[in-house]
Amino acid sequence: MLCMGFSAGVPLLLVLGTFSFRLREAGVELSTIGFLSWVSLAYAFKWLWAPLVDHQRIFFLSARLGRRRAWLLVSQCGLIAGLFFMAHTSAQTQLSALVMGALFVALASATQDIALDAYRIESAALEQQASLAAMYQTGYRLGMIWAGAGALWIAARAQDLLPPASALSPQAASQLAWASAYSCMALSIAVGMLAALFSPENPTPAPPPQKNLQAWLQNVMWAPFQDFFSRFTLAQAATLLALIALFRISDLVMGVMANPFYVDMGFTKDEIAWVSKVFGVLMTLCGAFLGGALSQRFGVTRVLMWGAALSATSNLLFAWLSTLGHSLGALIGVISADNLSAGIAQAAFVAFLSGLTRIEFSASQYAMLSAIVFLVPQSLAGLSGVAVEHLGYFWFFIGTALLGLPVLILIKQLQRLNFIAPSSSP
Repeated sequence: MLCMGFSAGVPLLLVLGTFSFRLREAGVELSTIGFLSWVSLAYAFKWLWAPLVDHQRIFFLSARLGRRRAWLLVSQCGLIAGLFFMAHTSAQTQLSALVMGALFVALASATQDIALDAYRIESAALEQQASLAAMYQTGYRLGMIWAGAGALWIAARAQDLLPPASALSPQAASQLAWASAYSCMALSIAVGMLAALFSPENPTPAPPPQKNLQAWLQNVMWAPFQDFFSRFTLAQAATLLALIALFRISDLVMGVMANPFYVDMGFTKDEIAWVSKVFGVLMTLCGAFLGGALSQRFGVTRVLMWGAALSATSNLLFAWLSTLGHSLGALIGVISADNLSAGIAQAAFVAFLSGLTRIEFSASQYAMLSAIVFLVPQSLAGLSGVAVEHLGYFWFFIGTALLGLPVLILIKQLQRLNFIAPSSSP
C-alpha cells in the first residue's frame, strides 16, 4: 500500500498543481490556467469505466496477476508513456499537445485509482482497512512531495547546471528543465509497478460473463448504483451525495490558483518546493494521523465536521498572506495551518467513503463516490483564474472559505437523519 500509494500520488500534481506552476512560468494567463484545470475532471468521470475495470479481463495478464494487479500494471505503463510525452512537449510552443498529454495522464491515473481502491478494499477485512488506508495515504502524500517539491527541485537544478553563457533562450532553458523533471517523475512510477508485480492478490470470485448488452448494462453498469441507493432512504442518499460532492470544494477550488499565487508573490522554486511541497505535505501527514486518532476517539462524523470547518477557515489565511507579499515566515505559518487541517479532514473522509462501499462492487462504488468528490469542485475551479483576474487574490480566497459553509450544514443534516457513519477509523 505504501508503494502503490506513492505511484498514485505522483500524477495528480503533474496535471494540476505543478502543471499550473509550469504554465504560469511559461507566461500562460491565469484564466487559461483555470480552464486547463478541467483536465483533472477525468477523476470525476472515472465511474464511467469503473465497471469495465471490475469485469473486463486483460488478455494473459489477468490470469497471471489477478484482475486488480493486471489493471494496475496497464494503467502504470500508460502513466509512464504520458509523462514522458509531457516531458518533451513545450508549454510555450506546443500548449495544445501538452494539454492532450496531461489529459491522457489524468485518464491513466484515474484508472490506476479505480483498480487500487478496489485492491485495497478487497485485501483485508473492515477492521484492517484503517491500517491499509493509513499506509496508502502516507505513500500518496510522499508521492505528492516528490511530484511537487521533487519536480520543482529537479527543474531548478537542471537550470542551474546550464552554463552562464548558454546559447539557449530562456524559454528553451525552461523547457529543458521541465523535461528533466517530468522524465524523472515518469521513471518514479516504477515504484508502484514493482509493488503491483510482487504483491499478493486475494482471490475474489470473478463476475459471471454477461450474455448480451442488456445484461451488461443491468448487471455491470446499474447494479452497483442500485445497491448503493437501496441501503439508504431518499433523504439520506440525497444528503450523502451532496456532502460528498461539496466536502472538498474549498481546498480544490483554491488549490488551482495556489501555485500561480506563489509565483506572483515572488517566491522561488526552491522556497515553494521546501515550504509548500515538503513541509506542507508533512504537515498533512501529521493531520492525517491526528484525524485517525480523533476519529477513533470521537467518531468519523464529528471529525468530518471539525475537518470541514478548519479546512474552509484556513483559506482566510491565504487572503491575509496576499496582503503581505513575499514573506517566507508567513508562508510557513499559513501552509502549516492549511495542510494540518486538510489532513484531519481527509483522513476522516477516506474512512467515511470506504465504509459506504460493498465488497462485491468495491471498484465501481468507490469510483463513483470518489469521482463525485471532484466533479463539482473541479468544474467550479475551472473558473478560478477568471475570478482572480476580476476580484484579486484577497477576495478570491475569502470566497473559497465561504464555499465551505454548506458542507457544515449537510453534516448536521446527516446527523439529524440518524445516519450511522462507518465505525472504522483511518
